Amino acid sequence: MSTEQNLITTPITADFLRGHLDVEETAQGLLPHRLPARARRQIPDDLLTVAEAQPSGVRLAFRTSATTIRLDTLPTKRVYRGFPSPPDGVYDLLVDGRLTAQATVAGGNLRTITDMRTQTAEFTPGPVGTAHFTDLPAGEKDIEIWLPHAEITEVIALRTDVPVEPAPKTGRRVWLHHGSSISHGSNAVFPSTIWPALAASAGDVELINLGFGGSALVDPFTARAIRDTPADLISLKLGINVVNSDAMRLRAFAPAVHGFLDTIREGHPATPLLLVSPVLCPTHENTPGPLMPDLSEGTLKFKATGDPAETAAGRLTLTIVRDVLADIVRQRSAEDPNLHYLDGLDLYGQSDHDEIPLPDAIHPGPEGHRRIGENFAELVFAGNGPFAVTTG
Repeated sequence: MSTEQNLITTPITADFLRGHLDVEETAQGLLPHRLPARARRQIPDDLLTVAEAQPSGVRLAFRTSATTIRLDTLPTKRVYRGFPSPPDGVYDLLVDGRLTAQATVAGGNLRTITDMRTQTAEFTPGPVGTAHFTDLPAGEKDIEIWLPHAEITEVIALRTDVPVEPAPKTGRRVWLHHGSSISHGSNAVFPSTIWPALAASAGDVELINLGFGGSALVDPFTARAIRDTPADLISLKLGINVVNSDAMRLRAFAPAVHGFLDTIREGHPATPLLLVSPVLCPTHENTPGPLMPDLSEGTLKFKATGDPAETAAGRLTLTIVRDVLADIVRQRSAEDPNLHYLDGLDLYGQSDHDEIPLPDAIHPGPEGHRRIGENFAELVFAGNGPFAVTTG
């Protein structure tokens, strides 16, 4: 039986990481980022600064015959003043692609949100902690440890009972997905069961997840990051954040999406590119933003505060956004046969909502993530889907 004294310590380098676009060396170790440094310098608010540093879809990948693994990390946890602290983020350990063990890390830094509307926060430093995994299957195996999708995580070292080495490249196609908080994993419990992770597993692809909570706002720096990132498949799930932040009117939205696509095509001229419209969200189907927290029932939910009558003046709703996105793909697809459209209502529509409602009126829970992931895999990766493997 291994003891802490005889475990082998392996510092984590970028070779151990998957699903990130950049790494930052910190005083403790490495902080994975999901946007490159150039893009991060252009971020205008703390919302995206935090979201891109939360490692949704980022995992350690290594090969070993170890049966005992310790992962030292420094998490930064987010709490809202006046609300109970959320549970610690979960680390999912997969052996040869199968979820085998889970752990949490106590302690860490604390980021206390003092104003939900402005995201003003107070920072309290904390100690490094350890995720413990024991009694793993014997023999040589490929290990992935998926980092908590909503907890900034500095990775420091692996401690194991036998040596480890970075996993070799799998040769699978790389799927880069960009979206909002649902793609980020809001209300999912485990990092390997956010809907993009489930769809990636079903599609047998390597995931790069650029789902950013509250921040899929058709930002040019995000388009440039996608343009410059090697990928075999690209999907963009746009619209909900533009509506719920009331960030654009109709006149600005359509050209912004065209420009976003133009930029991506500079680096990926023929890559299969899928534009996905928002899933069903009754809160915003016919009511513009901005979105505001609603505590009237004693739990955190959200409500739209815009005036539906102002859609005549160009304010956006999800119904309008879906029409705009579908029309953009119709316009461009004659000259871009690798551009495709997927109606978000086919991923999660009225019948899905009737069966699996949105717990906070905006985000799906774990079963909703599973439903969206299964539908995406069936519609996109299988059969005649735009990301299906072609033969001949």
